[in-house]
Amino acid sequence: MKKAVVVGGSGFIGSHVADCLTSEGYKVTIYDKKKSQWLQKEQEMVVGEIGDRERLNDAIAGAKVVYNFAALADLNKALKNPVETINVNILGNLNVMDACFKHNIERFIYASTIYVHSKEGGFYRCSKQASEFYVEEYRRIFGLNYTILRYGSLYGSRADYSNGIYRIIKSAIEKNVIRYSGDINSMREYINVIDAAKSSIDILSDEFKNKNIVLTGQEPMKVLEMLEILAEILDMPKEKLDFLEDTYAGHYVRTPYSYQPRLGKKYIPPVHVDLGQGLLQVIDEISRES
Repeated sequence: MKKAVVVGGSGFIGSHVADCLTSEGYKVTIYDKKKSQWLQKEQEMVVGEIGDRERLNDAIAGAKVVYNFAALADLNKALKNPVETINVNILGNLNVMDACFKHNIERFIYASTIYVHSKEGGFYRCSKQASEFYVEEYRRIFGLNYTILRYGSLYGSRADYSNGIYRIIKSAIEKNVIRYSGDINSMREYINVIDAAKSSIDILSDEFKNKNIVLTGQEPMKVLEMLEILAEILDMPKEKLDFLEDTYAGHYVRTPYSYQPRLGKKYIPPVHVDLGQGLLQVIDEISRES
């Protein structure tokens, strides 16, 4: 049985990828600073910091495949904490890659963002861009095979307050208002986390080796369109839509294709979760939390 390590596997996308790997017959080890609340009995849990190189090396030993989802991913938090962003997103990823090289890992999968080469995204985008360069350079110098996954706007089950759609839905349920801070005409490519996780396993085939892969929704959509779908599901009148001017610099304004100098192939799953159905699932999950 092949061993797979999911660094950051206690989180939103990481936990779903860990479950998909288990379903595909991998022996899964989750490495995270906190124990996963979704840990399956077949999975091993190693609690540790991404800066603990010795513990990280021990966890990765014997693996064939390693994913890194560990990151400071909240855009606002990254803007306020550039040094921590570097320590986790860049130096932390280097620690993972170094362990992968030492243990002759067959494939390293790095979780990036579709906005990695855009002009927006602040320090978070900077950290992902730098890490992509390091991933590619590790391949050139040390021969570490990789796949970079550039995710679009993720949503779905197991999200928390750091996820944009989660925040909007939670506010709608608790305060009876759909509040959005930012440009409602900005473009997003929403992808359900289940689709993203399944696609993250599909790319283990050889055709995706040493490639940059884009994992997004089926087509771009204005934020306003998503909010209107949500309002219809919650049976809220348009008067309940509250738009606030964005107070943070560096937020994404539009889909990034117009300034992507480094191409990535887009992978479209053959079957996907409908946005409306996906929103209903998140609404149900948040309602049960309350």
